[in-house]
Amino acid sequence: MSSLHSSQLLKPDVTLSLNLSSQSNTTSFSPTSSHSHDHNHNHNHLQTTSSSSSLTKAEAEKGGVVLIQLLFSCAKHAACGNLRHADSCLSQISELASVDGDSMQRLAARFASALALRLVKRWPGLHKALWPKPQMGRAQLASVPTFPCLGIAYSIIARTLVHSLSHQDAIHFVDFGSGDLRLWIPILRRLAVLGEPRENGPLSLNFTFVHRNKAILDKLGLGLAKEAEALGFSFEYNALNIPLQELTSEMIKARPGEALAIVSILSLHVLLAEDDKVEAQFGGKRNKGIKDCQQMSQFLTMVKSMSPKVVLLVEQEADHNLNRLVDRFLGSLHYYSALFDSLDATFGSSSSSSDDQERLELEEMFGREIENIVACEGLDRVERHERYEKWVVRLGGAGFRPSRMWFDPVEDANKMVKVCGSESEGYKVVNNKASFVLCWHDRPLYAVSAWIS
Repeated sequence: MSSLHSSQLLKPDVTLSLNLSSQSNTTSFSPTSSHSHDHNHNHNHLQTTSSSSSLTKAEAEKGGVVLIQLLFSCAKHAACGNLRHADSCLSQISELASVDGDSMQRLAARFASALALRLVKRWPGLHKALWPKPQMGRAQLASVPTFPCLGIAYSIIARTLVHSLSHQDAIHFVDFGSGDLRLWIPILRRLAVLGEPRENGPLSLNFTFVHRNKAILDKLGLGLAKEAEALGFSFEYNALNIPLQELTSEMIKARPGEALAIVSILSLHVLLAEDDKVEAQFGGKRNKGIKDCQQMSQFLTMVKSMSPKVVLLVEQEADHNLNRLVDRFLGSLHYYSALFDSLDATFGSSSSSSDDQERLELEEMFGREIENIVACEGLDRVERHERYEKWVVRLGGAGFRPSRMWFDPVEDANKMVKVCGSESEGYKVVNNKASFVLCWHDRPLYAVSAWIS
């Protein structure tokens, strides 16, 4: 795995690059402009990185700045419908970007694809032919390899659930969309160890999983049933093959005497999707500066009505739920730049084909998120990530209170970074009030929080 130092050397400063872009005349990126020679010069240097690691810091930063400027310029042209200039930018980006290049080239390739998709959607027939609907489906968390941030979040959730529920005789777990055995099998095993001996007989476990992929639900049911049998637990499984928007409390079938624990990993923000044109035309109600969302409010009220013992929430620590394309493009470019840097530090120098495949799968998952943020609008734009402070307002409005997850959380969580992370030292966990924020250096990536009713 590559060292953290070398990864940072090859990465241009995104803030500086975007400032340069905003101060530049966007037409300077035209193929006929005086800068085209510089772009070709940078292209020649960037191409050498595919076969050699001898790219200097200055060359990498110069090429990265050009890519970022082109991306931001293209986003501005796409936002105002200037197709000719947007196409010109994409033509130059496609020569510089690469899905198997350095981290900046990989990031640029994903954003270029998203911008191209946004432009093509102006022609519905062409769009449907080139991008079939399944291509735009949400990333499936259970189908991608674990990367350090996900492993850290799983460890925090497992510790919190076991700490909260180890003395219960009957537990009902509800999973909103993660569908990952890598989270749940360790939880069952920890409960088995901490819960012995039980005066009232074997632990009774009831699982409800909500997921749109039936194959994932079937795999979950088989895996959990096998593990529960081996551990001597009484086990029931309720698979709901529906979108989260259709879930009702009656479907969960909570029983009296069960301790209800709800886990949502990178799923709840889809309920923020709404028709932005209606909100822009008529205006929406705001609570502490945060736009109200009726669908989210009703869902959280429904969850509160079931009186869960604890709700665990993992969400992207980013603000991508913005109406203006340029605003969310800028925010997402910062955010995913840090994510791609972290992947580069984890997988960058590995020569293993399996590591290459894992990295590609993760970047494809993030690429689908980027496409949804950049290319979609209205109800189709479901990747509406919001920061923890906004979730405090939304959950607080439904009657939930933040809860500390365990004692000495930062010390314990940072131990998990070493266990779940890579050889790099870029990952860290910051204790933000009642939440843990998983960071790559100083860039927040994910927030993990616990809530009680």
